[in-house]
Amino acid sequence: MEYVVSIAAGISLAAACGFRVFVPLLILSITSMLGYSELTADEQWIGTTPALIAFSVATALEIAAYYIPWVDNAFDLLATPLAAIAGVIAMGAFMTDFNPILGWTIAAITGGGAATAIQLITVKARGLSSGFTGGLGNFIVSTGELIFSFFISVVAIFLPVFGFVLLLLVVFFIIRQIGRLKARNNEAVIT
Repeated sequence: MEYVVSIAAGISLAAACGFRVFVPLLILSITSMLGYSELTADEQWIGTTPALIAFSVATALEIAAYYIPWVDNAFDLLATPLAAIAGVIAMGAFMTDFNPILGWTIAAITGGGAATAIQLITVKARGLSSGFTGGLGNFIVSTGELIFSFFISVVAIFLPVFGFVLLLLVVFFIIRQIGRLKARNNEAVIT
């Protein structure tokens, strides 16, 4: 059962890196320093003061970048590979009961994959928003991403299985909304 909880927490936190790269790592750093998150031996650096400062600054810069029209779209070029890396790190932090080779393999595949998948979904959502609003409505998408990243990260750490279920519901909601926007765009093009 511990493996299921570790994997659920890791995937959820990794996926949250797809919404915002540094928010989940900042939350993981804080909870680790407060003793709420047990990290693998390789990931102990996340619970240090320098890491907390670095994640705080990176989080502030990332949030600010996503609130500037068109900069947010350009920032996605950098955020996509960073999300994959952050997803591997976030997932790897929860592989405490795994053989290190197996743990890092799982982290690379599922953590990096979950973060990349979510990041690509958000890129699509922001692209549609830019098309409909000229980039001026992207702050709504950015705010949603920030809220999802924060909330899923916190829930993933304290209620891992619920966090995973919540993640699936959020992804379903976002994909459904993207489908609706695409359908509306197609209708506008036809008429």
